[in-house]
Amino acid sequence: MKIGVVREIKVHENRVALTPAGCDRLVHAGHEVIIQSTAGEGSSLTDQDYKDAGGRIAPDAASVFAECELILKVKEPLPEEWPMIRPGQTLFTYFHLAADRKLTEAMIATGAHCFAYETLEVGRTLPLLTPMSEVAGRMSIQAGAKCLEKHHGGVGTLLGGVPGVAPANVLILGGGVVGTQAARMATGMGADVTIMDVNLDRLRYLDDVMPKNCGTVFSTPMAVREALVHADLVIGAVLIPGAAAPKLVRREDLKLMKPGAVIVDVAVDQGGCVETCKPTTHADPTFVIDGVVHYCVANMPGAVPRTSTFALTNATLPYTLQLAALGAARAIRESAPLATAANTVAGKLTCKPVAEAFDLPYTPPLDAAATIS
Repeated sequence: MKIGVVREIKVHENRVALTPAGCDRLVHAGHEVIIQSTAGEGSSLTDQDYKDAGGRIAPDAASVFAECELILKVKEPLPEEWPMIRPGQTLFTYFHLAADRKLTEAMIATGAHCFAYETLEVGRTLPLLTPMSEVAGRMSIQAGAKCLEKHHGGVGTLLGGVPGVAPANVLILGGGVVGTQAARMATGMGADVTIMDVNLDRLRYLDDVMPKNCGTVFSTPMAVREALVHADLVIGAVLIPGAAAPKLVRREDLKLMKPGAVIVDVAVDQGGCVETCKPTTHADPTFVIDGVVHYCVANMPGAVPRTSTFALTNATLPYTLQLAALGAARAIRESAPLATAANTVAGKLTCKPVAEAFDLPYTPPLDAAATIS
């Protein structure tokens, strides 16, 4: 199979979907790998690195899309890429369709087979989302600590405080991978941390493994509102696989917060768990509503692309090898994880949470796969 890797064009997105080591594995499996020139530059990977791994360099994205059967990306295709996608072509990337109806309808219209990293499930885990959630969770505290500085619009509180001065209060909404990694960073910096979740077993686990400056609280709307009063930094870390994030902080709740408090909504690529959230970029990451600083960058790991690129390829490569070996239809039939990753197939929407989010017709992946000739 001809496998293509294109350069990401989202603002300040410097990751690439495949490392040279991944390219080498695919070539040795009998596939041809075509890389858009400078695709790896943002992650300090050169065209020569890919050539040495057996890849071929193409001059532009149009050439890669035109020639390849399987396209590997990091972020969702942007509107200028949509016309390059053709019926029957397979795309493997982060789509986050539940946050974007226009993108969903565009991918259905292409007739392409869209497999999403973020919905691929193995034993109730999301192995292709996990590495980027780990990066984003850790980065959320770095970003939040910076935004708390006065010249960034924050209240001017040092996250860990100093002897004789209390540290910041950090509220983390969600105890999954993002929330856990954020809590590890925040507690390590000396902040007072509270994790809220609706899963009591998860809260018991976190209560056991987290240090003493981290507490757990069962999440209810009232408990969230009470915690917002004291929070200097709020991390939105809620995920419902494939679906839009629930709104846990409403616009009217902002008036409960301190002026200069900060919200970092890591769930922004799934619509955000804060009602006032809207996607921002690394070029212009924050905005202020009712005196509260919002940091809502939708591709946070893009700021540390080398770490993120290697972590991503480590996770995705086994499934890329399967997808390339089997093709879209057989992959859906023979690989349960790849069947869960199928979001659109041959012009049909095959991810139920996305269909429910937009009230669109849903087709089970196996039924859609049966229509592929």
